[in-house]
This record gives sequence, C-alpha cells and structure tokens, in this order.
Amino acid sequence: MFRGLRWQFTLFYACAAVAIIALIGGGTYVSVAGYFERITDLALQHKMVHEFHALNAPLPPELAHTDVDWSLLRSANTTNRNRRLSVEEAAQIALAVRGSEIKEVKLDDSYYEIKLRDGSEIEIDAYSGKIIEIKLKGEAVTSIPSSPALPSAYDAELASIFVLPLDEQGRILFNPNPAALPMPAHQAALAAALRNGSDLRTIETSTGQRIRLLTYRLTRPDGPAALQLGRLLTDQEQVLRQLVSGLIGLGFIGAVIIGFAGWWLAGRALRPAEEAWVRQTRFIASASHELRAPFTLIRASAEVALRHASDPDQRELLSDVLSESDHMRRLVDDLLTLSRLDSGALVLQRQPVSLPSFLTDLHRQVRRLAEEKGIAIQLAPITGTVLADPDRLRQVLLILIDNALRYTPSGGVITIATEPAGKQIRLSVSDNGCGIAPEHLSHLFERFYRVDVARNRSDGHAGLGLAIAKGLVEAHSGAIGIESEANRGTRVWFTLPVAVTG
Repeated sequence: MFRGLRWQFTLFYACAAVAIIALIGGGTYVSVAGYFERITDLALQHKMVHEFHALNAPLPPELAHTDVDWSLLRSANTTNRNRRLSVEEAAQIALAVRGSEIKEVKLDDSYYEIKLRDGSEIEIDAYSGKIIEIKLKGEAVTSIPSSPALPSAYDAELASIFVLPLDEQGRILFNPNPAALPMPAHQAALAAALRNGSDLRTIETSTGQRIRLLTYRLTRPDGPAALQLGRLLTDQEQVLRQLVSGLIGLGFIGAVIIGFAGWWLAGRALRPAEEAWVRQTRFIASASHELRAPFTLIRASAEVALRHASDPDQRELLSDVLSESDHMRRLVDDLLTLSRLDSGALVLQRQPVSLPSFLTDLHRQVRRLAEEKGIAIQLAPITGTVLADPDRLRQVLLILIDNALRYTPSGGVITIATEPAGKQIRLSVSDNGCGIAPEHLSHLFERFYRVDVARNRSDGHAGLGLAIAKGLVEAHSGAIGIESEANRGTRVWFTLPVAVTG
C-alpha cells in the first residue's frame, strides 16, 4: 500500500515538474516566436518604405514610424550619448526619415525641430538621435516608438527580403532581386492589398516553405500597382525547432531528476506512517493469533459444561457463551486474514483450478444449507480454468454465497455463473432477494460497514466479509464489483486470470 502511495507522490512531483517546465518553456517559445514575428514585420515595413522612396511614391501614414535609416540612428545612438548632435547629423536623420529637402532646422533646448519642403515636421532628440514625433502635412502628430532602431545583428533581415513589383493582374514587372525568387506573386494577398490598401500574412509555398508576406498598393499611375515583399522564415523555424528540442530535453532531464528527488522525499515522508502501519498490523496479527487459543479453550469448556448441565437457565447461558465464542473466533480469523493482506504476508498457493469441477463440488456442499432455508442454489453453465489459490477462492465464494443467503427470502434462487472476460474469467453470485439501496453500494467493501447494523450483529456478522473478499480477489490480480436493485436482487462478480495451459 505504501509503495503505491510512494509511486503516486513521485508521479505527482514529476507531473508538477513537467507542468512547470512546460509553462516556462511554452512562454519562452511564444516570446521568441512573437519576437521573430515582430522583427520580421518591422523589417518588411522598413524595406517597403525604402521601395516607396525609390519609386518616389507617396508614403502611407501608417509606415511613418518605420521610415528611419537604422544605420544612421544606430550611429547617432552609440556615438556619444552625452554629446549633442550637430545640425548636419540631425538633418541626415530627417532626410533618411522623409527623403525631402530641409527647409528649416531649429534647436529647442533638448530636441531639434526640422521642417521639410513637403510640409512635414520632425522632432529629433538632440542627444540620442531618436525620433520623437513626425507631423505630416495636414495630419495629426504621429507618435514614434521610443527605440525604432534595431541591433546590428538584425541588419540581415533587410538583406533576406525579396521585392516583387506587380501590376494589377499580378504580373511581375521587373525583378530587382539578386537571388532567385522563392515564389511567384501571391494573388490573394495582391487582391486584398488592392482592395484594402495593404495586406500582411504568412503563406506556405508549394515546396513547404513558409513566407511572411507584406503587400501595399501604390497610387502612382506610371508605376507598379502594388509592391509585394516577402521573407523566408526557414531560419527562424530552425531556431524555434532547436529551441523546442532543447526545452524537451531539459524537461525530460528535469522530470527525471525531480522524479528521483520526489521518490526520496516521498520515502522520507511516508516512513513514519509506514512504520506505524507495520506495527499496527503486527499487533493485530499477534493479538489475533494469541486470542485463538483462549477462544478454543472457552468453547471446549462451554461444550463440556453444556453436556452436564440440567438447569434450563444454565443451558441457555452456556449456549450463549458458545454462540459468542463462535462469533469472536470468526472475527479473530477475519482480522488475522485482513492483517496478512495489509502487510502482504498472505501467501497464495496459486495453481490451475478447473471451475466446472470446483464449483460443482462447492454447490454440493452449500446446497444443503440453502435447502434448510428454503432457497435454491443453481449453477449456470460453467467453463474455464483460472489461476488461483483453491482455498482462498473457496473462501471468497462462501462469503458471497453467505451474503446472498442472508438477503434472499425463502423460495428465492441463487445463481453461480462464469463468463469469459478477455484474459480473465468473471465469476458471479446472483440472487433475487431484497436488493440493496443505491446509497449503500459504494460502501459495501468498507470494513465493518453493515447495511442493517442490528440485523447483522444479531446473526454474528461484523461486516468484514466483503472487505476480505475484495482483498483476496485483488491479491489474485483480479477485480470485484457489485450490482443491485432494490426488490429485484443483487449480483456480485469478480475476475480471476485465466490459467495458461501448455
């Protein structure tokens, strides 16, 4: 029992560790994947701005925050944060942002206010070189992220982007890319961009490659109808696969380590309870064993006294002593059996048992007792051979038959049957007695549980029979269950493994 609990605790610790690692790993994966997606989208937008400038096309307002030359900004950011930018450096940044001629540059304390010929106004931090605001002609002020520049390691994002200048039919007008194109124009993205102004999506090519695709509509009548920019995601997917592999490996190693630690901790935590349980079962076994001899002596003395007693009152008293000694002897035997089951000290003499002959012999022995109560016991067609201890199998069946006899009225019928159940055989004892109320069914295999306390106590039963039957069946690697319906009868079944014959 405690070994099973130890395994359960260990499994719980390992599952908890796996869950925590999965949460952390999943969060890491989502963060990295989201970062890749954001960095790719920003690179596509920035590249799109450069293509708009190259074609001298009006820039959509939503791309203003990406209209920044990364190298200029990074140079301004990293040169000397304590030095104020010169007018020429501020003008360079403004030219990179809008591509228009400088009309006026004014220094206002900590930032440059630069006006351009196209009517735009740009505010640049005089010390960091970061864009504070861009005010387009006739439009509201556009806020700029505090750090639009990217690390130099991601300059490769721009180099890996391919450009497709398209007409309205999706034909590529010219190929400005130095390398071979990984895909033709994507017609669905083009249609969405012509309809909505822009489109951003991830597609999968016929070769299984995934591409992040950004498409914008152009409004110049003498140029392409749209620009379609894309970036292969193969390198990012490889990084993510390596990340997943690393997380799985770390998760497995962590689960194994925590599993061993959990096994050790569970052993330490359960050791006091296990020792107390062992002491208790040993006490019960020893007490039961020691009590058998006194009860035997009491019964023998009561029988001798009963044979020589002539007074009716004395004979009645001695009969009560005999009855109670029998009841106590059965209780002691039951407690001894349970203590052996709990401690695992019960030794089973397993052997192939032919059910037809075994149950026929048992039926012959219990039929007389049933006939005295006016109850018929019948055998259904019996087949099969099980691997079991014959004495313990007989004990289980006698417990079930005894319960059926107690709850079946005169004129009732008890049926013993077998049926195959895969690699096991199911034996059942059924009656057509008063049945058991549903609220009692889940408690019937508990120790000392009695449906009718007064009735069971008067007939000498302590409520241990079904608990012993359950323990013996499980010791045979079987299962036991009960089905009942009030005023219709009860069926108790249990399974035993089939004996393999050579």
